[in-house]
Amino acid sequence: MRTFLLTSAAAVLAGLSLVASAAPSAKADQASVIERGRYLVKIGGCNDCHTVNYGETGGKVPPAQWLTGSPLGWSGPWGTTYAPNLRNYFSRVTADQWVKVAHTIETRPPMPWFVLRDFSEPDLRAMHAFITSLGATGGESPAYLPPGRKANGPVVLFPEPPPAK
Repeated sequence: MRTFLLTSAAAVLAGLSLVASAAPSAKADQASVIERGRYLVKIGGCNDCHTVNYGETGGKVPPAQWLTGSPLGWSGPWGTTYAPNLRNYFSRVTADQWVKVAHTIETRPPMPWFVLRDFSEPDLRAMHAFITSLGATGGESPAYLPPGRKANGPVVLFPEPPPAK
């Protein structure tokens, strides 16, 4: 009986040590995924439009202010679009929903929606992990304005595109 108890205790301790050692590894893995998402967001240029003053400051905007949308409009033949608050958006969608949206979305300029389709599923999930790790914050960007409607704030005006050949 004593041997059985010692063997059982050893097995329980071994199992607990496996669980304890797995927890830091899982946290490290998640931190790695989040860091990958941060990298992808940064090199993908997401901040260029979705973070106020990112380009104007040479990218020296604190991460706490990243991806909160912008009141700067992008106006052209399609109307006027605004970069939405991605932190609020990502707080409302799951990683699965984001992957589906990224691979199927078609939106207005200047958003390069066609580039999103080239991201791998693991990269899109990493982006989702990073953006959700920042937390929802801030308000919403102005709504899309159809052609002919004047924006109330500043806009970048795109010229008419050249005729297709």
